[in-house]
Amino acid sequence: MAINLTKGQKISLSKDSSSALSHVLLGLGWDVVKKSGGLFGIFSSNNEIDLDASCLMFDQNNQIVDAVWFQQLQSRDGSIRHTGDNVTGAGEGDDEQILVNLAAVPFNIKYLVFVVNSFTSHTFDRVQNAYCRLVDSATQQEVARFQLQSQGPHTAMIMAKLYRHAGEWKMHAIGETGRGKTFHELLPAISTHL
Repeated sequence: MAINLTKGQKISLSKDSSSALSHVLLGLGWDVVKKSGGLFGIFSSNNEIDLDASCLMFDQNNQIVDAVWFQQLQSRDGSIRHTGDNVTGAGEGDDEQILVNLAAVPFNIKYLVFVVNSFTSHTFDRVQNAYCRLVDSATQQEVARFQLQSQGPHTAMIMAKLYRHAGEWKMHAIGETGRGKTFHELLPAISTHL
């Protein structure tokens, strides 16, 4: 059964005392707040919003080493892969997914930070039901889910991080808001969570 995370909560990615997750999927989903206009709501406004999930790789010195995002769908070392950019938010389930082979992440990488940005600069006032979830790729079982308190005038969010601690991977639900069309503009805010 999946753990429902709250903002600031941390969990271990070890299944039990003898094994740990090695392949995980981080899924991001959202819905667009439906607004209607015109006579009796017959004509509706554009119900699309382009949110972009990214995974940033930081070393033990808190320096960014690599980034997986819509302009680079795989890390240079091959351990992290983005499944593609959803430019509308349409459909059921995850709108974007990032696959991580934790066993293959280079040892010098200490933090994997997951962020989401509104490339079109739409604010999160138009977003509802946003979440990120962590899935064990081997079993397709959801391990943890974090419902994001997303609505507001911001254009970005620092969702969560995976990090190494005492030889194992852990997850930290962050859920902090920010501004920026891409992760580059979020780097100063991210540094406070490393």
